[in-house]
Amino acid sequence: VLKQIALLGERLSVVMLGAVHYYTGSFFDIPSVVEAAHRVGALVGLDLAHAAGNVPLELHAWGVDFACWCSYKYLNSGPGGPAGLFVHRKHHARQDLGRLEGWWGHEAATRFEMPRDFVPATGAQAWQLSNAQVMAMAPHAVALELHDRAGMEALRNKSLALTEMLEAVLLDFLKKHPELKGRILTPSNPRRRGCQLSLFLEHRGRDLFDHLHHHGILADWRNPGTIRMAPVPLYNQFADVLAVQKALGSFGSKEQIQAPLP
Repeated sequence: VLKQIALLGERLSVVMLGAVHYYTGSFFDIPSVVEAAHRVGALVGLDLAHAAGNVPLELHAWGVDFACWCSYKYLNSGPGGPAGLFVHRKHHARQDLGRLEGWWGHEAATRFEMPRDFVPATGAQAWQLSNAQVMAMAPHAVALELHDRAGMEALRNKSLALTEMLEAVLLDFLKKHPELKGRILTPSNPRRRGCQLSLFLEHRGRDLFDHLHHHGILADWRNPGTIRMAPVPLYNQFADVLAVQKALGSFGSKEQIQAPLP
């Protein structure tokens, strides 16, 4: 990323990047990206779909210009849950930013006066077009409350330990099965990843995925040949990683591999 920014230089207007890569699970060095982009006059926007609720974020401190995210992954709001938007405070008073403007983005004090001119609310609220769905906001509020009660620092510390344990289990499995020609795509540096580990197998990847599913391990399959596993610290336990280890231990044995659970 940094090489591309340097290569394109002042031709860049915006750098739009997923903070945590959906496929590999890599957590990018955002402060370095922001510094490099701002040096050539570009804005930085982040897709936080796989980062929000997963890794510590300091968007204002890092100088990120704007960001957006969904809430149905690590924030646990469920499918169709509310989206989120961040706009750095240094842009709040700017009048030259083009945007779609709607009634809910108008300042609250005069919104019901129906004035002729649009007066933007302060902050990211100015980009809001319509009211959020109450039935979707209710479970989202509870999910955020649970996150706040647990605390991001505690969640991150547990996440680092869970993923380190899972990494050791997967590396041991790969050592015992060289015929699968597998490797972990996710960085080994724990600070450069979230809770996700992506296991790539050149051979029998789908067989292993189905085997895990049959043994109650709910992982995720992505072509070509990648199994994504994410021990989430809010509700996963170290016993769950041991269950993965047990399931992996029976792969390739003489037991008949049955069809995966529905």
